[in-house]
This record gives sequence, structure tokens and C-alpha cells, in this order.
Amino acid sequence: MKSIEHTRAFDMDRPAAELFALFSPEGETRWVPGWNYENLMETTVLCEDYVFLTRTQDHGSGETIWVVKRYDPAAYRVEFYRIEPNQKVGTVKVRCTALDSERTRVEVTYKYQALSRAGEAFISGFSATAYDGFIDEWQTLLTNYFDSTC
Repeated sequence: MKSIEHTRAFDMDRPAAELFALFSPEGETRWVPGWNYENLMETTVLCEDYVFLTRTQDHGSGETIWVVKRYDPAAYRVEFYRIEPNQKVGTVKVRCTALDSERTRVEVTYKYQALSRAGEAFISGFSATAYDGFIDEWQTLLTNYFDSTC
């Protein structure tokens, strides 16, 4: 298998703008334990073509190059390219949809394309069940973050 795509959504009792702000390299430092990124830009303000690096996050086997593909804060949407040289290329899409003034649906899509046998091995193990567990952890971490800031 050379490519795979999974989407999962969950609801949170928080306004969309508040949640959306957390889906950036800087925002993730607030709620993802161990999230660390190397900022290659002269700002932490997210925009299209913003580039940063990670070394161990999100299914990474080493250094990952991230590039903001689309950034639409008015619609609470962001998309990233994530490139792991000699392994795989992926896209990550996050969309926050206000259900009402205090509730938001967060929809997350990961799509990967293998670049090598190692990438194919990752994809073959990246099941819907594994993805569901991964996104369930996002919801748990976000809930814990908001519980700790109140």
C-alpha cells in the first residue's frame, strides 16, 4: 500500500476561535506534551508557506519538514504539508466548525503517500483503528489543557 487517508471528528465545549488558535506550531506547545518545533521563520504568526521542523512528533521517524499549505482563520481551517525525506509525504487538515457559540466540531484528516519501503510499512500499519486512537488522544489532551487553564 502506497497511500492512505483517514478523517475523524470530535466535539468540544469551547468556541471555535479558541480551539482553532491551538492548531499551529506555537499553539500546539500549549497542549501537546513534548511538542517541540524549530521555527525557521522570523515570526510565530502563522501564514501560508510558513515552514517549521519537528524531530519526533506525529508519526515521525525523524526530522519532518512542515509547510503551511492553506491557512484560512476566518473559516477556522488550516492545512499542512509534512515531508519526511525518504519515508513519506503527508497532508494534515484541521477544520473547526462552530456548532453554537460554545461548542465546536474539530475535523482532522491525515493523508500519507509512501516514498520508500519504510513509508509503505508505516502506511500498512496506519489503520482506521490506530487513527481513531490517535485523534481520541487529541481530544483528551485538549480537554486536559482546558481543564488545567480554568
